[in-house]
Amino acid sequence: MGFRLHAILRTSVTARQATSKYVEVGKGYVAVYVGEKHKRFIIPVSYLNQPSFQELLSQVEEEFGYDHSMGGLVIPCTEDIFQHITSCLNGL
Repeated sequence: MGFRLHAILRTSVTARQATSKYVEVGKGYVAVYVGEKHKRFIIPVSYLNQPSFQELLSQVEEEFGYDHSMGGLVIPCTEDIFQHITSCLNGL
C-alpha cells in the first residue's frame, strides 16, 4: 500500500479516546480522528498493520488522498464501527 504514515507516527497512551486535542501521544501510538465530529482516538501503531485497519487506511486514501485539511489521520467511518474494529484488535 502506498500510504505513508512516517511523519504522523513520529508525533504519535492506550487505545482509549483522548479527551483533549493537546494530550501528548506516546511512542508507539498514533492519534486518529474518527466520525463526522472528528473525535480523537489514540491507538497503538501495531494496529496499522492489521488487515481490518488496512481497509480503513484504503478508505482514507480514496476519500482524502495524501493532502487533507485536518492535518492528522482522519478515518472516514462512524465512531461505532471504529470502536468495534479496535475492540476486536485489542484481543490480538
